Order: sequence, then structure tokens, then C-alpha cells
Amino acid sequence: MRARIDISDIEAETKIRAKYLRALENEEWGLLPGPAYVRSFLRTYAEALDLDAKLLLEEYKLRHERPSDHDLMPIGSPRRRGGGGRGGPVRHQEPRGVPRGVVVGVVVVLLLGALYLLGRGGGNNGGSASVGTQTSRTTTTRVPASTTKTSTTSSKKQSSSKASSSSRLVRMQVIATGPGPVSVCLVDAAGQARIPGATLQQNSTAGPYRSKSFRLKLGNGNVRLRINGKIRSVPNASPVAFTITRTTFKRVDATTAPDCAG
Repeated sequence: MRARIDISDIEAETKIRAKYLRALENEEWGLLPGPAYVRSFLRTYAEALDLDAKLLLEEYKLRHERPSDHDLMPIGSPRRRGGGGRGGPVRHQEPRGVPRGVVVGVVVVLLLGALYLLGRGGGNNGGSASVGTQTSRTTTTRVPASTTKTSTTSSKKQSSSKASSSSRLVRMQVIATGPGPVSVCLVDAAGQARIPGATLQQNSTAGPYRSKSFRLKLGNGNVRLRINGKIRSVPNASPVAFTITRTTFKRVDATTAPDCAG
């Protein structure tokens, strides 16, 4: 919200649905597919916002993930001491239950035996026993191929549209390097002043901002620009102005650049 980033821009850049992004923001973990998706979404979302993904994942695991069964297993079972010899204390042993695998095996054998007896009885009595052993048939509903093709084509078009929209956006950040402050006026493609003539102090950062293009005017060259992840140096001039798109970084006449006055 401080960076004025619209949720649709993040959705287009990360390919994560807006409803899942809102669930992450509100910590509504039950609305997300599962822990593995939560960790993946958190990492991608954090990287898109220039946050510490590792720190966020560790905090999520500590606060919201349950320990695995392996972590909950005791180191070793306690041993009972006692002599089994003559005159010694009697060793008490806890009764052991029948292993689950043995029970399953016995049930399978009994079922096979019952089916075998029913089959033999059916052969002697003609068709009378065949009614009881008739195998039920599963009805399969087939989806028309045209419906599947239509939904697949629609999904491809939506994905292509989101990828195309994301590829046209410029992601920019202004870093004041000093020495001394610098005045910044940053206007996006819609004419909105993202940085309305503010003064940045040394070692401060503004952004990141996203737009199809930007017009930038600086009071001096005491800054560096991070554009789509790449650092751009600024000439030591006063003032200095640029136009910035996805593919261009062009210096222009400072007198024609916006100054965010008024």
C-alpha cells in the first residue's frame, strides 16, 4: 500500500491469483491449497516486493506449521529392568497388539476364500447363484471434447494476456546515494505523480513503482536507479531528467520534464 502497487500488477507479475494474494495478506491459510503452495506463494510474493523471503518463510513455519511426525517421535523407548532368573523380580511386559498388516492379510484371504466358494456353488446350481456374484458396472460420464478444448483455449488466452501485460511494465526504484539530499519528481504513464517533488535524504529509498513508462526529474545526480532489477547511474548534473520505458532509458531536456510543482 505504501508503494501504491495494485494487486492486479502483482497478480500479473507473479502469476498468483489475486484471491490467494489477499489470503496471504490476511493470513487466511485455510483459503490456500496447502502448506507447500503457501511457502511457494510467500517466496514469490516476497521477492516481487523486495522483502526477505527467507525470513518470512521461517516465521511462517514457526507460527503456523505443525512439527512433522518424525520430529515428534521419542528418541528411544524406556527399557524395563528385572531378572528373569529364579527368585528374581518378575518382568512385566505390556501386551502387544496384532500388527495391522497381519489383520489386513487375514481379511484378504477370507474374502478370496468366500469368492472361491461362491464361484463353485454358482457352477453347480446353474444361473441361480450368478445373481449374487454379479459384478456392478461403473458408469463413466464423458465430458464433450468441445467443452474441454474451449476451457483450455480460454485459460491459454488469459495466461498469455497476463504475461503480455506484465512484460510491458517498468519496475523502478530510486536510491539516494548522497552526499546530500536530492529532490525527485516521478510521473507514471497515467500522469500520476508517484514521487510528487519530494526530497530524499542520503541512503533513503523510494519505490519500487510499476507503470508502462515514467518521466523523471532530479534536482541533482546524487541517486542511483534500479530499473527492472538493473542499476543505472545518473550523471552529476543539476537538474537532470529522463524518460523511461521497458526498453529505453533516455536523458531529456530538464526544462521540458515535469517538476511536480503545485
